Amino acid sequence: MSTIPWYANGLRFSCQRCGSCCTGAPGYVWLQSEEATAIAARLGMESAGFISRYARRVDGGLSLREEADGRCVLFESGSGCRAYEVRPRQCRTWPFWARIVATRAAWEREAADCPGMGVGELVGQDEIDDVSRSPDR
Repeated sequence: MSTIPWYANGLRFSCQRCGSCCTGAPGYVWLQSEEATAIAARLGMESAGFISRYARRVDGGLSLREEADGRCVLFESGSGCRAYEVRPRQCRTWPFWARIVATRAAWEREAADCPGMGVGELVGQDEIDDVSRSPDR
């Protein structure tokens, strides 16, 4: 028996490029090799040079590095992500991650720090389900 999720009517989200999800507590932003290649090209670099400078190897995968203050190395105050158009899947799918859409309370906690949640395009349940059920890497 399937239960109807709390977000069955969809959720609104429009990235404001504020950096709230790109700064703060440390973590991992997983990169696939094709994503690293696309970001390198966007920055006018070779893939190997990009990976050496901006990524780190973690548990057999690649993750973007962070600055000492916890912000992503690709985030610049005042202008946002330098690779926004080709940002990693993990970044493109935020805030529709399983832990965030698990409950209305979890969504509202994240929304307190994100001006893009609750505004903009309506994202339907099917798309939210597809994103939230797929792995980060």
